[in-house]
Amino acid sequence: QVHVVESGGGLVQAGDSLRLSCAASGRTFSSYGMGWFRQAPGKEREFVAAIRWRTGSTFYADSVKGRFTISRVTAENTVALQMNSLKPEDTAVYSCAATGSLVYGSWYGNAEAYSYWGQGTQVTVSS
Repeated sequence: QVHVVESGGGLVQAGDSLRLSCAASGRTFSSYGMGWFRQAPGKEREFVAAIRWRTGSTFYADSVKGRFTISRVTAENTVALQMNSLKPEDTAVYSCAATGSLVYGSWYGNAEAYSYWGQGTQVTVSS
């Protein structure tokens, strides 16, 4: 089975930066795409960013475009989310996910395209 583990969350002030890491492991693991989602208290889970594994193509939600950067280390099945200029509105539990299957079209923002999910890491941004 594939295991996904996030780390790097914490408490920061508005304007600060955080870097989240996500490691996917498991025998015969092969990921077509990996992404980040977040969920704030009382809110539905929303797409944040994703990366197509083979090509390195990246995709972002409008709310984080220009502030967040997703990257990968292919040999380690690891992705990172660099978050700059953080806002209180970014406060949420951030979860990493891997598709586990071929991706196509607008797969990146669709939670149904992801088969494996991490436990989540808390990001809190104070005013």
